[in-house]
Amino acid sequence: MKKMLLLIATTALLTSRSESALAQTADEVVEKHLAAIGGREALGKVTSRITSGSITLSTPGGDVSGTVESYAKAPNKSRALIKVDLSSFGAGQLVVDQRFDGTAGYILDSLNGNRDITGNQLDVMRAGFFPTPLLKYKESGAKMELTGKEKVGSRDVHVLQVTLAAGPTIKHFIDAEDYTLLKIVTTLNVPQLGGAIDQTVEFSDYREVDGIKIPHKTTASNPAQTFTITVTKVEHNTDIDDKSFSKPAAEK
Repeated sequence: MKKMLLLIATTALLTSRSESALAQTADEVVEKHLAAIGGREALGKVTSRITSGSITLSTPGGDVSGTVESYAKAPNKSRALIKVDLSSFGAGQLVVDQRFDGTAGYILDSLNGNRDITGNQLDVMRAGFFPTPLLKYKESGAKMELTGKEKVGSRDVHVLQVTLAAGPTIKHFIDAEDYTLLKIVTTLNVPQLGGAIDQTVEFSDYREVDGIKIPHKTTASNPAQTFTITVTKVEHNTDIDDKSFSKPAAEK
C-alpha cells in the first residue's frame, strides 16, 4: 500500500511539473507570436478596427461572391456585415448582419431568419478579446497547453490548445519559424448539424498596418460551407458607436 501511495504521489508530482513546464513553454510561444505581429505595446494601442473586403462562398451549385465589412472594438465587441448576390439562384441578395455587444449576440439574416446567438458560438465570441484573444487568454479564465508540433501545408507549426472557461476547445496553429498564426480549429457543439463539428479558419497574406501584421486572406470551413474573405482596407482607432454592436431595438 505504501509503495502504491508513493507511486501515485510521484506520478502526481511529475504530472504537476510537466504541466508547469508545458504552460511555461506555451507562454513563450504566445509571447513570440505577439512579438511577431507587432508586440504587446503596439497591440495595446489599438482600440478598434474596421475592415472591408470581398467574400466568396462555395456552394454545391457554384461559387457566389459579395462584400464584407467587419467591426471590432475593445475589449470584445464585434460585428460582421455580409452581402452576397444570390440572383443566379433566384434568391436575390443575402444579407447577414452578425452582432455581439460583449455579452449577447444576434444575427439578422435575410434568408434564414433573425435569431439570437447561443451555445458554443456565444461562448467563443465572449472570449474573443480584441485585437487577439491570445493577448488576454489568462484573464478570460481559459486554460492553455502546448500539445506539440504538426504541419500546416509545408510549414511546421506549434499547436496551442485553448480550453475556454465555458468549455469549447480552440486549437491555434502558430508558424514555428515566423510565429504568425496560420490556422485555428474550433470544436463546437451544433445540434443543427448533428452535434460536435470542427470549424477551421486559415490565415494568410499578412501585411503590416499601423505597425501590426494582419492577415488579408481568411478561409473558413465547416461541414456546412466554405468561404474566403479577402481584405482590401483596414482602419484602426476609428470611433464606433457601441449601439452598432447591439441587437436592433426593433428586434427586442
